[in-house]
Amino acid sequence: MTAVLAIDQGTSGTKAVVVDAATGSVVAIAEETVRPTYLPGGGVEQNPHELLDSVLNAGRRAVSAAGRPVDCVALANQGETVLAWDPATGAPLSPAIVWQDRRAESICAELSGHAEDIARRTGLVLDPYFSAPKMAWLRRNLTREGVVTTTDTWLVHHLTGEFVTDAATASRSLILDLDSASWDGGLAGLFGLGEERLPRIVACDEIVGTTRAFGSEVPVAGLIVDQQAALVAEACLDEGTAKCTYGTGAFLLANTGLHPVRSSAGLTTSVAWRAAGRTPYCVDGQVYTVASAVRWLQDLGLIRSATELDELAAADAEGVLCVPAFAGLAAPWWAPDATASFTGMTLATRREHLVLALLQGIAAQVAGLCGLVAADLGEPLTRLRADGGLTNSAVLMQAQADIAQIPVDIYPHAHATPLGAAALARCALDPSLGLAEAVGDWKPTTVYEPRWSADRAEEFRSTWARAATAGATKGDHS
Repeated sequence: MTAVLAIDQGTSGTKAVVVDAATGSVVAIAEETVRPTYLPGGGVEQNPHELLDSVLNAGRRAVSAAGRPVDCVALANQGETVLAWDPATGAPLSPAIVWQDRRAESICAELSGHAEDIARRTGLVLDPYFSAPKMAWLRRNLTREGVVTTTDTWLVHHLTGEFVTDAATASRSLILDLDSASWDGGLAGLFGLGEERLPRIVACDEIVGTTRAFGSEVPVAGLIVDQQAALVAEACLDEGTAKCTYGTGAFLLANTGLHPVRSSAGLTTSVAWRAAGRTPYCVDGQVYTVASAVRWLQDLGLIRSATELDELAAADAEGVLCVPAFAGLAAPWWAPDATASFTGMTLATRREHLVLALLQGIAAQVAGLCGLVAADLGEPLTRLRADGGLTNSAVLMQAQADIAQIPVDIYPHAHATPLGAAALARCALDPSLGLAEAVGDWKPTTVYEPRWSADRAEEFRSTWARAATAGATKGDHS
């Protein structure tokens, strides 16, 4: 075994990396942009042909740049994006309905009386964010033909001819029984999907087929949803370990071990991965706008790019507080209508105060998620591992350590998701290889230790939480 091609098919692009199987180092990278279409009424769609082309083109470019053949292909996916397609030909029968799409809100409203039971059985919140409501909406409004699945199943079918999904991706659907990690026919029936043909659920370290799409025929393995792939890459393999990815949004996941913890705090519970015959679980919380909130500053002309954040941020926000709920609030509020706010402004307020307040607002949301995770785990987090583009902002990362009152370890690679998928693929090819060995040791590029006192952090969190709750309540009444 010399190399693995790991492909991360995401919302705004597809990244392919060739990973040296012996060292775990990245040999080559290729990226392709994909462009979601934003529609009136909360619709977000992608062109399936564009998704497939991006996977094939990025993968082939990465293999060419590596200058060596690969032994396996791994695929990480968006998680909750769905489409209808013809299983005989592979042809798409609908656009891809992206995880951000809100048009299934009416279907969730119809099922609101079942919300508590659905949460108990699936570990998830009844929300259009997840797969089944979008699948049901697609069936009602676009087509009854073919099969309707998440995009990973369709992409893998094009690569191998198989009809599969991995256990972690399936657990993001609202129709998977969390305890057994198997499809629940009763839940499928609730969404009007009882007669649907659903893909076989496979382990993340399972060889599911072979492909010739990137050269000679090689196995396909290492199927996993994107955020859980990053959890693997950052070696959050033991109960109580956690990571946060700072991208368009922020996604905090914590390993809860082999027992699926039902969150009492509004978080969601999913399969972390299935490998070596074991199925650990994780809880996760989302911050919807992170890099997108920074882009808002850029669009207003307050900064030229994200690289200016640290240069322009004030040393102190001088009482200015920001709740960056530009696209609503997730856990624990689940208030999609909540709006962003700045408070505490005076005539002395300058752009540098707004910049710092926004970064502190992002950090406060993540710190809140750390507290919710601690409540579910029964003990506080001791460290937070961090990846994603905005970890380049020392001001944001220091604010994160200060407000959450835990050290923040910065992951040294920009490719956590494909590296996690690659580690699982290596385990598939060599079952004697443990996941910890496949992931390898990594050392943080920077460690941010808290500088604030515990009292100051507690006061800030309380003040910020009151502002956020006020915004969530206001959104409910709008």
